[in-house]
Amino acid sequence: MAAKTPASGGAADACPISPVVDLVFSRWTTPILWTLNESGVRFVELERRLGAITSKVLTQRLRQLERDGLVQRHYHPEVPPRVEYEITDLGRSLSTVFAALGEWSTAHLPAVEKARAAYEGPLPR
Repeated sequence: MAAKTPASGGAADACPISPVVDLVFSRWTTPILWTLNESGVRFVELERRLGAITSKVLTQRLRQLERDGLVQRHYHPEVPPRVEYEITDLGRSLSTVFAALGEWSTAHLPAVEKARAAYEGPLPR
């Protein structure tokens, strides 16, 4: 009897870029990477620039981005201790993706807004 294999049909099977979309385009990842692409930043400064993010969520996202190799954390054993975050070369390699999305949004968001205004169907809940 042959061994059973897991059923296919997951998001990655349906769309091979799903794992990348999950990794890069979560709620806070894109703004964090966008901010860090400018220069290395201390935690408090990053939190200030992002605005509505909580310290807990920022810490979680930064740890995940560090784990994924997109962000690097630098600890400076000073008094008081100083921690800075910077984007890695791997994270910086996403800049072409962000640039393309920026160009797309400039060219097409007005059409999206127009379509939304003209839509008469039920709204999502």
